[in-house]
Amino acid sequence: MNSHSNSSGDQSASLSADMDRTLDRAHDLLTEALDIEPSHGESPRVSFVIPVKDEQDTLETLANGIRANVPASMDYEIIFVDDGSDDDSWQVIRSLCQRWPAHVRGIRFRHNAGKATSLMAGFRASRGQIVFTMDADLQDDPQEIPRFLAKLDEGFDLVSGWKKVRHDPWHKVLPSRVFNVFASFVGGVWLHDHNCGFKCYRREVIMTISLHGELHRVVPSLANMQGFQCAEIVVSHHPRRSGQSKYGLERILRGLCDVATTGFLRRFRERPAHFFNGIAGVQAVFASGLLATGLYQWTQQQPAQLALLTGIVLGTLAITSLFLGLLAELVIRGPLRTRHELPVSIDTGISRHVPATVEHQERRSSPGVIPPVTAPATTSATFQL
Repeated sequence: MNSHSNSSGDQSASLSADMDRTLDRAHDLLTEALDIEPSHGESPRVSFVIPVKDEQDTLETLANGIRANVPASMDYEIIFVDDGSDDDSWQVIRSLCQRWPAHVRGIRFRHNAGKATSLMAGFRASRGQIVFTMDADLQDDPQEIPRFLAKLDEGFDLVSGWKKVRHDPWHKVLPSRVFNVFASFVGGVWLHDHNCGFKCYRREVIMTISLHGELHRVVPSLANMQGFQCAEIVVSHHPRRSGQSKYGLERILRGLCDVATTGFLRRFRERPAHFFNGIAGVQAVFASGLLATGLYQWTQQQPAQLALLTGIVLGTLAITSLFLGLLAELVIRGPLRTRHELPVSIDTGISRHVPATVEHQERRSSPGVIPPVTAPATTSATFQL
């Protein structure tokens, strides 16, 4: 009799557990179909955005270092953005998401899109009021986190690291120093290390700036344009432990282009027609002079073809520059930030509740697609309703 009662009780408990899992699954499917983000409690105070490209050997150590150095009073999240890695970086990120689902989130790109795009994806996904960016190669030391927070508390909006003692080859250090002097002069923010990946932002900064191309090198200048206060602190810089640098000598030219873009945006981002109209004005003056000279030579029965043709060409260029200015004015009316599409294929944090498995979230890679209904899992899984 007791045995029969125990058996009936076990069946009832098993049936109840299956029913709970089925209800949880139904709630999850409805949430995904309606594109609702369930509550995940209070948002974390601090977010860490970490672009990743072929760094499988360093990710777990970096995550442990961040966890150990975030102040105990602050909730946090770590967002790894896999920028088209060719190694097992994504598998490592998935395992970290499974180990610490409440604190680690993974975003995977379909292809390599660059650091600026990776940062934008992380910024959009972040929820913290304070946002850190770090490189994934362990050259940035998580022990510096409290010092960044202390500097931010002094009233600054962005704190950038300064790798005063660098463990890089000279062909990286020398161009970097030249770039920093040029960027400080053109961008109006005097820092020793504009391109340091270790930075700390207030949320207002990342919600205001827009990164595309390779503008991640000049973030302090972009922030300064919007009136944010920038500062820097000296940080430790460690030698690269594994992998290899993703940047070659071509980054010098790219960096100079970024600085030139920053200088243009600083002066003409809201009035680009003034820039092009200025060029058009100079061209028009030279065109008028050449045409007048050519006409005078023609009246004096002297060879005038060269002056006349050059004047006509410059006049045409002046008209073209004028229309380019008008076109630029039209372009800036449609903000890039609202149209900037990111090549995200997988986001382990697309739903705000804690998933049973990472594969479950990977089925949400396409918005609006309802994943297929499967039989209730046999393993225990808890979803927050």
